Amino acid sequence: MEQTVLRLTDFDAIPDSEHDTQPAMLRAIAAAGRIEGPVLLDCPQGCYRFYPDHALRVPYYITNTASEEENPDVSKTAGLLLKGQQQLTLEGNGSLFLFHGKQTMLILDGCTDIEIRNLHLDYSQPTVAEMTVDRCGAGFCEVSVHPDSQYELSGGRLEWIGTGWRFRDGPMQICDPVQNITWRTDNWLAEARQVEEISPHRLRFSFGFRPEAAPGNILQVRDGIRDQAGVFITESTGVMIQNTGIHFMHGLGIACQFSTDLSFRQLDLSPRRETGRTVAGFADFIHLSGCRGRVQIEECRFSGAHDDAVNIHGTYLRITGQAAEDALKVRFMHPQTYGFMAFRPGDELEFIRADSLAAYARSRVITAEQLNPREQVLMLEGPLPPGIGAEDVIENITWTPEVEIRGNHFSRIPTRGILVTTRRRTVILDNVFERMQMSAVLVAADAGSWYESGAVRDMAITGNRFISCGSREAPVIHIAPEIKEADGSAPVHRNIRIERNFFQTGDFPILSGGSTHGLKFKHNSVAVTPEDGRKTGMKGDFPSPGRTFTLTACTDAEVAENSYHMLELEP
Repeated sequence: MEQTVLRLTDFDAIPDSEHDTQPAMLRAIAAAGRIEGPVLLDCPQGCYRFYPDHALRVPYYITNTASEEENPDVSKTAGLLLKGQQQLTLEGNGSLFLFHGKQTMLILDGCTDIEIRNLHLDYSQPTVAEMTVDRCGAGFCEVSVHPDSQYELSGGRLEWIGTGWRFRDGPMQICDPVQNITWRTDNWLAEARQVEEISPHRLRFSFGFRPEAAPGNILQVRDGIRDQAGVFITESTGVMIQNTGIHFMHGLGIACQFSTDLSFRQLDLSPRRETGRTVAGFADFIHLSGCRGRVQIEECRFSGAHDDAVNIHGTYLRITGQAAEDALKVRFMHPQTYGFMAFRPGDELEFIRADSLAAYARSRVITAEQLNPREQVLMLEGPLPPGIGAEDVIENITWTPEVEIRGNHFSRIPTRGILVTTRRRTVILDNVFERMQMSAVLVAADAGSWYESGAVRDMAITGNRFISCGSREAPVIHIAPEIKEADGSAPVHRNIRIERNFFQTGDFPILSGGSTHGLKFKHNSVAVTPEDGRKTGMKGDFPSPGRTFTLTACTDAEVAENSYHMLELEP
């Protein structure tokens, strides 16, 4: 069927102006929805502004965001809302969509065959304040505040402000742009006895201690409440976002739940160079929960987050009661994940021991009823299994994706590069991880903290470059299911192969593996840098095997045919 072309400017959008594009976009999307067959919504190149005044406010529960206490109103301010759209391509032609206030810039709800391409999304004023350290000394720190960060001073107290938001205190990070590294720290700015303005956008903080920061360091502060997302994709199938820059996201980032076949290709998740900013993500960059089909993340750049770059998992719900012989009452346990239907008729589930993450029974959902945002009742195909423990959980094993993460670059990430737990095939191939402050790759699963589910059955980590990642507490690759007592006869994960990768490291552990059958670490190259060695007291020696590799309750494990050498860095 021939593609119908709609132009955003035909609906009264005015690029490169202060004009609000929101009403025009609403009309264009509505027109696209009335057309049968494929539609191209073409946006002539320019800058389009989106203000919150005419944006739709729509309630959505999004995984891993905010609790009822943190954010009682789950309504999202929808910059672009695509609901029930089919066969729609949004062509940006290199345009910039600039969002004012706090908005979820793009929502896809119940859509099929959607492509977003050749577009840039950004905030006019990001909700993370940035400032560059000019001078620090005993009891003071002087900074230059980024022009996009606004503030109010009253009685020596500082508040960061924007359209519809303000805050005093919250999480803080420090970025060293010279070393291309970002790390978390306590927010010692909030402990200032006095804040005074030296000149416009130059502040002096006074303390009862000497702050730890160097001239040129960039301080980043935010309020910590994930009340929006950058992009939200729910109940959708066949979504591709490609050749697109998303340069700031407030809240969780690109959040996807209960969607099928998702592709993210050639995304630039970093600040626009011309802004001079260093933060692109308020939290995670890409976060998937309860998705299925194929998930592809290819040739993307991840730089400047405040949490993990990629996190892919399901959700364990705790069994809290038996409503009938064949009916189960379950509950969302983590404060920041609740409200959405985690099961639907026909879904297959497993019963899981909370202390060991061992599956002991399977069933299928006949009906699913939501009692309240925290609790659901599931009628199953047959009676419940005997011996359900007081803290046991269930996992939806129908909604688990096949994952390919290929050819991406990760930098300025204060936490992990990739977290992934899915029972279907996972490929992590030809990526570059630069100075992750925690593990570059984490394979976990837990039924007691975040309740992020997934028993890995087939994972290949191949051809990647790990440059100065991890720490003494966080191995470069960390396989760490959260269980009370590891049992080699009942492994949580299986068949994880780490082969033909390059590791540049100092004395930090490279691999820690727990409760895994068939763990292979083979044909890898490990380069130890003298600089890292001196920092850790190695004096040029190779790290000891006991510190480099730690395997606990792993069966059929193999560490073999790897090469080790010293790497002389250029002065």
